[in-house]
Amino acid sequence: MSSWKKFKEPLPPKEAFYSTLAETGLKDEEYQHALDVWKKHSCKDMGDYHEIYLRSDVVLLADVFQSFRKMAMEYYGLDPANFYTAPGLSWSALLKKTNAQLDLLTEYDMFRFMEDGIRGGVCGPSRRYARANNPAVTHDPDKPTSYILYLDANNLYGWAMSQYLPVRDFKWDEVRSKDFYMKVGKEDDKGYILEVDLEYPPNLHDSHDEFALAPEAIEIPFERLSPLQKEMCPSYKPYRKLTMNLMNKEKYVVHYRNLQFYIKHGMKITKIHRVLKFTQEPWMRSYIDFNTQERTQAKNDFEKNRFKLMNNSVFGKTMENIRKRVSIKIASTKEEAEAYVSQPGFVRYVEMLNFYVIHMKKANLFLNKPVYTGITVLDLSKLLMYEFYYDKLKPKYGNKCRLLYTDTDSLILEVITEDVYKDFLPDIDEYDTSEYPKDHFLYSAKNKKVIGKMKDKMEGKPIVEYVGLKPKMYSVLKLDGVDKKAKGVKRYVVEKDITHDSYLKVLKTRNEQRHKMNSIRSYGHQLHNVTQEKVSLSAFDGKRWMCNDGIHTIAFGHYTISSSSLTNPRVGPS
Repeated sequence: MSSWKKFKEPLPPKEAFYSTLAETGLKDEEYQHALDVWKKHSCKDMGDYHEIYLRSDVVLLADVFQSFRKMAMEYYGLDPANFYTAPGLSWSALLKKTNAQLDLLTEYDMFRFMEDGIRGGVCGPSRRYARANNPAVTHDPDKPTSYILYLDANNLYGWAMSQYLPVRDFKWDEVRSKDFYMKVGKEDDKGYILEVDLEYPPNLHDSHDEFALAPEAIEIPFERLSPLQKEMCPSYKPYRKLTMNLMNKEKYVVHYRNLQFYIKHGMKITKIHRVLKFTQEPWMRSYIDFNTQERTQAKNDFEKNRFKLMNNSVFGKTMENIRKRVSIKIASTKEEAEAYVSQPGFVRYVEMLNFYVIHMKKANLFLNKPVYTGITVLDLSKLLMYEFYYDKLKPKYGNKCRLLYTDTDSLILEVITEDVYKDFLPDIDEYDTSEYPKDHFLYSAKNKKVIGKMKDKMEGKPIVEYVGLKPKMYSVLKLDGVDKKAKGVKRYVVEKDITHDSYLKVLKTRNEQRHKMNSIRSYGHQLHNVTQEKVSLSAFDGKRWMCNDGIHTIAFGHYTISSSSLTNPRVGPS
């Protein structure tokens, strides 16, 4: 509706309804729906049709929000209309429902100590291509029978938030022996977060290469890249990124339960620098369990998503970065604006019609968030994934189970076995198979939505082929379709223009693909249609050392690539 005259026009033909954003027109059934609405409401012109659209849009949105308010009042005794965001609402609901009393850190050193231990979810491919070989897909009897699994942990952060978490009595503790910390129970009254130096012995490198322990955010300099990576990206500039590497760690801040796991699986403590002691309780468990239980009983997707939102959105509030908060000042005169501009906290300003909007940094920061909850939840969520891989899958399959890709709460695996689904049976309690077809021999509702249980994202449908180019950029080919991810690429481009073969082509040729993408951008509070050409698929990944075949990779720090004299290291498992 680009002019007032159009409000007096009749319904345009189907060809006029073309979206430049999605580069798609209307389907026949969509245009027929428009004709039916026009006729049902006796529209005389586009003005009438426009009013019906706005009225239905606003009324439906109001109905949804009123339903959300009613639910929140019924289950939490809180009105969402009194909150700016969902995290603010869920955080208040958590505190109200649990009646928890949390100590805030009063020493800046303690706060910074905790912040140093915050590491997000690990993500990326460890092997960039695999094809299944079993009777359900294409089977070559001369090769080992293999399956590709895509597993996902139910509400991973919800599980971590249900564990024993720090609550009060924070104090620096004396450094004790390694044996002391190895004996602390996961449900003991006292817990510990430690700053340690860790050694990653070379004898662990081969077995830990795909899923290295103790991830850390580091810069990988150009000099440490493989010859292939240097050739693919000669203009590479290092930046800090979370990597799973096999290097020794210095002053690594870690929760004691993770440290116990790392030591149990062969890493060595060379020095303990500092120890923070605290009282711990499962203070979030009742809230998480309540929402999980209500979600399993939800009757529609809207109700399911509401309870999921109340669990997921609360986590970020535990480690909100107060430093990113800003102060916005409004000045009506140039002199008043100049007074703000001259202050040390000035960032930038925007001149409007007759006033100025000034962006300032906060003059005072109140570090009043329980950041210790955030670091513990992040560490324990990694612990669950490590335990499942190293304590459950590896003892069962050994080297016949290889990690292809991981993203925080999910694992894509290649398993060499005669029938991976029959292998599930002895360990069925580890899995949630409630989304399998009810006539499937593995179907069970016992673990439906149980937090921490693993579920098959393919719901029992076999995977044919996998291509993983880099973090958040992969394709999983199934018998009945394909799951594609390409971070930063418009959804319509991924759906229409990028195929599974596109990922394969980029992997084989190592040439990036580019696509034009349309979007709406605001410049000076004026909306504009913008078309950009961006890289959509790229074969370069700098999180791991890439072998010459472009498929196998090695974790940085591996003994085979630690020596500068070694130019042709192993190419990984066949």
